[in-house]
Amino acid sequence: MIPDFIRASILALGLTAGAVLAEEPFIIVQSTTSTQNSGLLDYILPGFEAETGIDVRVVAVGTGQAIRNAINGDGDVLLVHSKTAEEQFVADGWGVERFDVMYNDFVLVGPKSDPAEVKGDTDIIAVLAAVASSKAPFVSRGDDSGTHKAEMRYWQVTDVDPTAASGTWYREAGAGMGASLNIASGMGAYILTDRATWLSFGNRGDLEILVEGDPRMFNQYGVILVNPEKHSKVRATSGQRFIDWLIGADGQAAIESYELDGQQMFFPNAR
Repeated sequence: MIPDFIRASILALGLTAGAVLAEEPFIIVQSTTSTQNSGLLDYILPGFEAETGIDVRVVAVGTGQAIRNAINGDGDVLLVHSKTAEEQFVADGWGVERFDVMYNDFVLVGPKSDPAEVKGDTDIIAVLAAVASSKAPFVSRGDDSGTHKAEMRYWQVTDVDPTAASGTWYREAGAGMGASLNIASGMGAYILTDRATWLSFGNRGDLEILVEGDPRMFNQYGVILVNPEKHSKVRATSGQRFIDWLIGADGQAAIESYELDGQQMFFPNAR
């Protein structure tokens, strides 16, 4: 059954339902590096693919780049973690409808020596202010990803412009989460990361979780079908089928069951 709002888009494009049902048996999902680096997609996608025969091809980049790619028509589904940007994507007509999928949280990791003396603090704003004051090395993804967007929101509240110190104590990696963590590990620097990527990261060196538990570090993920009225090549039926599975009982159960070393990585919360 093709959902009514997808059918309306199909008709507006002058296509037939039969044409859409004959879509190629794959979709392109523009997603974040965290869903890939954490191993989540490798864990859950085989179940969907076996059930539907639809191959899911993932492009794992930062949220900002994933959104730009979707705007360019280079994908069928967007799975990212910056709610404000996602809502703007839909409001601007590039996406059909946004759905909550799951959440976890951000954590601040840093060297065990903790030169900024922030270990155990639960106020991320005060922590970043202390890091800036101490001029202890801090690695930023600097790539317009969901994690980078969150970091910059926190800095804005501190009234510190860390980019003014770029190249000194503040280092902008312009890279994904795994690569940025590698840089931080090599430098013995502080860095903000999503918990799932941290749990699956092997090259920790002297880094450990120092700060967690601030409600502002909540990390929500959403999923959106790219609007076929904007890009006629969008595989709308197959894309919507993936979304329905992801936010339905089977997808939510798969997300909930994914663990690493006994720790749950993501918490499903589709409504």
